[in-house]
Amino acid sequence: MARPKMLRLPEVLAEIDMSRAAFYRMRARGQAPRIRKLPNGQVRVSRRDLDAWWETCEQSAA
Repeated sequence: MARPKMLRLPEVLAEIDMSRAAFYRMRARGQAPRIRKLPNGQVRVSRRDLDAWWETCEQSAA
């Protein structure tokens, strides 16, 4: 099984057109895509998790 593509936070923020502060506010409310913190402190979001998050946004908007 192939490992999912991992996106850097600036890539995610650019795709969802959101500031870092807004992203972390959503994350605090449990409304942002799941992040994974690497041992070096960097943050990544899997493409799969971001796509699933987009799906939930579309469903709640309908």
